[in-house]
Amino acid sequence: MGRYVARRLLQMIPVFIGSTLLIFLMMFALPGDPVRALAGEQAVDQAQIAALKAELGLDRPILVQYASYIGNVFQGDFGTQIASQRPISEVILDAYPITIQLALFAFTFIVVAGILLGLIAGLKPNSVRDRGLLGLTLLLIAVPSFVTGYTAQFVFSFKLGLVPPNVGLEPSWDEMLMPAMVLASLSLAYVARLTRTSIAENLRADYMRTAVAKGLPKRRIIGVHLMRNSLIPVVTFLGTDIGSLMGGAIVTEGIFNIKGVGGLIYEALGHREGATVVGVVTVIVIVYLLASLIVDLLYAVLDPRIRYA
Repeated sequence: MGRYVARRLLQMIPVFIGSTLLIFLMMFALPGDPVRALAGEQAVDQAQIAALKAELGLDRPILVQYASYIGNVFQGDFGTQIASQRPISEVILDAYPITIQLALFAFTFIVVAGILLGLIAGLKPNSVRDRGLLGLTLLLIAVPSFVTGYTAQFVFSFKLGLVPPNVGLEPSWDEMLMPAMVLASLSLAYVARLTRTSIAENLRADYMRTAVAKGLPKRRIIGVHLMRNSLIPVVTFLGTDIGSLMGGAIVTEGIFNIKGVGGLIYEALGHREGATVVGVVTVIVIVYLLASLIVDLLYAVLDPRIRYA
């Protein structure tokens, strides 16, 4: 197991470098000049702009800038924001906690509600509740997240007054409830459908007929034999969905006025603060890679036939 983990960690290095290099090049290709944007509409001496670029290292070749950035990242330095002159690591630490809180609320809702709905529908395939689940999940997949967000805000906040329409600087759990459900809606639909399909397929497996023939309790048959084998594709999706929730929170944060990563990326793109965007994406890439490793290790827990040499 230890050798497998070490090998996977080594495999993460080229993936990490490739993904961060790609976003770095994409930000470099965007039109505009972050140094020139500081002055707004005012006239600025080109010599001053050139001097500031030289000070920030923006006059060097792009690959040299990237190599310097990666070297600093491994030392915990994500660079400095041009507009505020604050360390980007400090800016990220200010914005990420609320996004992580939102993502964890959404992830918990996805795991509990998605797997439960999929189990209920999968145990009775082609029944009324099964068709109802498929119709509901298809609706959630088809409707864009911003439509779901604005609809939920209009109905539950402005019409019924059940929850606050926006989230404060220090959000409480009731303020985060509706944004988390909106953020989770798309992933919940996929998890429910994956669970339902996997449950329905494994119900016809030989090991299930053997468990029933041995006279095992129904709770043990479903909870141990059926669920453990059916959750492997679901766990795979959930592992990659953690990073998606953090990145996909941009739209949800905009709708509910959440001061998290979404607002940070939006402002950074507006000022062409490429280093800030790259720093945020770097953290998301790290989350993706670690979640992928954890998912691979969970396979052996769910399925005893899987062993890592």
